[in-house]
Amino acid sequence: MLSIIEQIKQGKLWDFHGGIHPAENKDLSNKSPIVNAGIPQELVLPLKQHIGSKGDIIVAVGDNVQKGQPLTQGDIAMCVPVHAPTSGTITAIEQRTTAHPSGLSDLCIVIAPDQQDTWCDKTTYADYEDRDPAELIDAIRLNGIAGLGGAGFPTARKLQGGLGNVDILIINAAECEPYITADDRLMRDYAEEVIEGVRILRHIISPKLTIIGIEDNKPEAIQALEQHVKEDDNILIRVVPTKYPSGSSKQLVKILTGREVPSQSRSTSVGVIMQNVGTAFAIKRAIIDGEPLIERVVTLTGEAFKERGNVFAMLGTPIAYLLDKFGYKADKKHPRVIIGGSLMGFTLPHSNVPITKMTNCILAPKRKELPLHTYEMACIRCSACADVCPSSLLPQQLQWYAKDQNYEKCEEYNLQDCIECGACAYVCPSEIPLVQYYRQAKAEIWARSQDEINAERARQRFEAKQARMDRDKAERENRFKKAAETRREEMAKTGGDDAVAAAIARVKAKQAAAQSEKPEVKPAVAAAIAAAKAKQAASAQGATSETLPDNSEMAKLREERKRQARERKAEKEAGESTASASSNDSKKDAVAAAIARAKAKKAQQASEQKVPVADSVVENAEVDPKKAAIAAAVARAKAKKEAQQAQSESNSGTSVETSEADPKKAAVAAAVARAKARKAAQQAQAQSEVTPEPAAETEAVDPKKAAVAAVVARAKARKAAQQAAKEQQNIEED
Repeated sequence: MLSIIEQIKQGKLWDFHGGIHPAENKDLSNKSPIVNAGIPQELVLPLKQHIGSKGDIIVAVGDNVQKGQPLTQGDIAMCVPVHAPTSGTITAIEQRTTAHPSGLSDLCIVIAPDQQDTWCDKTTYADYEDRDPAELIDAIRLNGIAGLGGAGFPTARKLQGGLGNVDILIINAAECEPYITADDRLMRDYAEEVIEGVRILRHIISPKLTIIGIEDNKPEAIQALEQHVKEDDNILIRVVPTKYPSGSSKQLVKILTGREVPSQSRSTSVGVIMQNVGTAFAIKRAIIDGEPLIERVVTLTGEAFKERGNVFAMLGTPIAYLLDKFGYKADKKHPRVIIGGSLMGFTLPHSNVPITKMTNCILAPKRKELPLHTYEMACIRCSACADVCPSSLLPQQLQWYAKDQNYEKCEEYNLQDCIECGACAYVCPSEIPLVQYYRQAKAEIWARSQDEINAERARQRFEAKQARMDRDKAERENRFKKAAETRREEMAKTGGDDAVAAAIARVKAKQAAAQSEKPEVKPAVAAAIAAAKAKQAASAQGATSETLPDNSEMAKLREERKRQARERKAEKEAGESTASASSNDSKKDAVAAAIARAKAKKAQQASEQKVPVADSVVENAEVDPKKAAIAAAVARAKAKKEAQQAQSESNSGTSVETSEADPKKAAVAAAVARAKARKAAQQAQAQSEVTPEPAAETEAVDPKKAAVAAVVARAKARKAAQQAAKEQQNIEED
């Protein structure tokens, strides 16, 4: 079985599904050679004239530029620069209406030509056969060359994708669109340069076979090409039947090679790369002549033009300038200016739109020449659109889903494979503008996909930022930890302590001490609490039984008086030395003394009003003050004795629990002792009240002195308790 290349060399051709045969109307513009359109008064250059991204502007308003000077730049393959078509001054960088079906505006560079047409420095590659293909591809990109067949795909990017992956190079010279003759006249008038451009492409791609596909309705162009093709060029000129849209990339690949390009794929996926005739001509000018893409061939056709033909128009030339120069006379009822052919073109909103790299035809038809389809009727389901679709799609279903804005279904039915040839709309008996629905749906799908891409990019950037912040935080913590460890090691080596650790230890020690310390109970408060408890106990027990007087207490009282006298003398001597130390407690002592005096006075008044129990005591009899003083002294002696016993017990204790006694407990014990002493004093006083006094003892005792003596006794008892508590605390600290 013969290979594909052998079958092609033998002249085998294939066919594609569908297709139509509309009126060509090429005779209107292919009879005269290409002429120069001249330099207009203003050039408007959109930054984006190709498929891909815009370049960065490298000029400013007011700059003087020369012909061929780059105005933008870009570092990626899908970005091709824009060059100045002639010398002049940049007057504005602003939004202008561009050649697009939407009629929207885009950023443009406006140049006012100086009519000098001065060239800048050129870089040529006349010895391109000795150059590396990568160097030539970069030169093609820097010269701003994009596909001139109408798609505008960056040529350098397409060539990069074909290196080492393709075995067949196809030069598209079919030009199947009605009215358009730009490629036809270019092959007739510049056949040698076109073939030289094909040779440059062969040097870059190194294919096994090169085919120039041209329709059989261009006999003059076929003859001109055959005159300049050499035997060693390995270039086949293959004539194909005239059928629309045979000039489409996928359809021409099918016709010439029999290979089917997969859905949403390019021809390079089946080992074929395709370039337009105009692109080959621009590559020759860029590589050998050093001229960037600053002009292209544009067909001016339609009965509304007085002078029809093909012209070399500078990029950025306003269409209004071409209309005026070549005798455009608008139709009175329906004036129209169409960019492109009658099937794939679109009507301009106004004529102040510039020529771009993808503009190959300006069609100005009259109403009778190209009737208007202004009334859309209901679909009759004739399936004529599906029969002629070259991509084997279902136009009827696609139109339903596009009209219903069901874009998911549109994608499911492979809307992206639609080449917008217009064959379906051409044969539709209901005059439904199917291509317009498809274009609108494609634009909406593209916008949604861009939104999704931007959202995904934003999410990735956010996650990357969060990861970076977490990483920086971890690194910072590790750095601080390492610095602390290094500091500790250095202090350990130098014999010092870590200041931070020492400070932390001090703070912890203070906190522990504050928690362990308990508020000291004041003796007066403790005594008051003990007295209250004693009163409660006395009231509970009741006065049912009375204590009999004990004569042994008198002897103890005498000894106690002597001891008190000695203590008073000692206190008087020590009072002078301790006056300064006790100055802080003078106020408290005064208050305590006042309270004691008040209590003594109250007790005296109560004793005066109390009725004696014995029969020998008459009502309202006065208590003997001397006996009251004696009873108070006895009570003080007992209190002091009990305090000494409590102190001796606390000092002689051997258990751990007793040695670690709390000062508060000692104070409580002292308070209990004082309560017991007070209770004893009350009992003694009661005895003195019920015992008949001897008649001989009539000597009166001063009640004020007795009260003072009682206060002094209580103060001494309190002092003894405090001293005992302090000694106990010192013992615990030791």
